[in-house]
Amino acid sequence: MALNLSKAVLDYLRARPEEKFTARQIAEWVFATFPVECQEKRANSRGNYIKSDADLVQQLVAEISSHRPGMQTKNPALKTTEGRPRKYYYSEKSDSAEVDAAEHKGAAADVSTSVLNEHGLYPLLSQYLWEEFDVFSKRIDEKRSSNKRGPNGNRWLYPDMVGMDDLGADWHREVRDCVKQYSDKRTKLWSFEVKLLINRSNVRECFFQAVSNSSWSNFGYLVAAEISGQETLKELRMLFAAHGIGFIKLDVDNPADSQVLIPARERDEIDWDMANRLATENRDFLEYIKLVKQFYQTGEARLRDWDVPTEDSTQ
Repeated sequence: MALNLSKAVLDYLRARPEEKFTARQIAEWVFATFPVECQEKRANSRGNYIKSDADLVQQLVAEISSHRPGMQTKNPALKTTEGRPRKYYYSEKSDSAEVDAAEHKGAAADVSTSVLNEHGLYPLLSQYLWEEFDVFSKRIDEKRSSNKRGPNGNRWLYPDMVGMDDLGADWHREVRDCVKQYSDKRTKLWSFEVKLLINRSNVRECFFQAVSNSSWSNFGYLVAAEISGQETLKELRMLFAAHGIGFIKLDVDNPADSQVLIPARERDEIDWDMANRLATENRDFLEYIKLVKQFYQTGEARLRDWDVPTEDSTQ
């Protein structure tokens, strides 16, 4: 009997709602569950390119990927995440319900479990930024704001995290001393808006939140632990073209495998008027500005002043 791969994939995921699997994980299950059909597929293959069981599993992986658009058209509950590796899952929840479930799950998560809330993403992002870009990062807690403008007076004003990278870390000392006269030319300042899940229901709101709170910086990024659906990533790319906000897919299991799916467009100048408002309204942002000023004055950034992971904290 010929293998009906699309049906096998759908049945597997439907029996495990909300669980996410890579194409390889599904292919390995298909190989183990349908040995007769798989060997028949191997025997009937043309070109003699399937020479081993490993080749057959790889072929299943490729076919799952190529069949995905058609499977999703026929079965809207079959969904995928974006980024590397793409994961497949079955969910009858609406996109907005998925976001609500992710945020509720995060809010209820115990720190002793592997389930992360949004705050749990911050140290992982700090680790990735330091290891990948040598960016010194700092958390901005909106609760440390004055709120003197009223309950919504500072809505979407503050990023979740900020960062600074030292462009002259490898420069000759004389060059560094010279550039001190042009302090903001030696650094690039970063802004990050962090989310657990982005899909079609919240992509524009999340993006424009990042636009709003990163207007002062050289680089503005939206960051998410998970992004669902090709249309979501397509929307982010279109919005990037107009506003320049980049997107980072954060790998919570291994931050080093995180991806910059959309590089931010650099702004040449810092908006110091906006930076002044943030520093006036929020003590964490004021502390960040003090650290940047200290770097301009001394040419050095002390790791202990920033949210940079140390060897002890990453063990």
